[in-house]
Amino acid sequence: MNKNPYNLLLADDDPDDCMFFREALDELPVRVHLTTVNDGVELMRCLNSSLELLPDLIFLDLNMPRKTGLECLLEIKENRLLNQLPIVIFSTSMDLEIVKLMYEKGAYCYIRKPGEFSQLKGAIHEALKMTTKKKRIKLEKEKFVIQV
Repeated sequence: MNKNPYNLLLADDDPDDCMFFREALDELPVRVHLTTVNDGVELMRCLNSSLELLPDLIFLDLNMPRKTGLECLLEIKENRLLNQLPIVIFSTSMDLEIVKLMYEKGAYCYIRKPGEFSQLKGAIHEALKMTTKKKRIKLEKEKFVIQV
């Protein structure tokens, strides 16, 4: 992996999920800088106010107040300055219609929030490995959902 810190942005309104995410990152063999935002409005404000220093990867919860993850995904993909950002959907939902919609709308991959800490670490690590490849291509549907 890259020796420079990987700049990650986590958009999630659940403080416990944010804490576990940060703890999982701390145990991975990768250097990261993590920024967290608690809702979709805050996410879009953060992205639009720091266009010169965009994150390398966004982990995006779907169920957030004020602006949902889907609304954020659509807004990001419609913005020519942001639309190349890889977005990992990070949600408790595993509704296949939602997963299909996220794929169609341009998310890079989908992680169902695991219940076990070791699975959380594995899923985050897998997403990081997939998105650090020099040539990031759209994943096939069969590989879109990361399961650890």
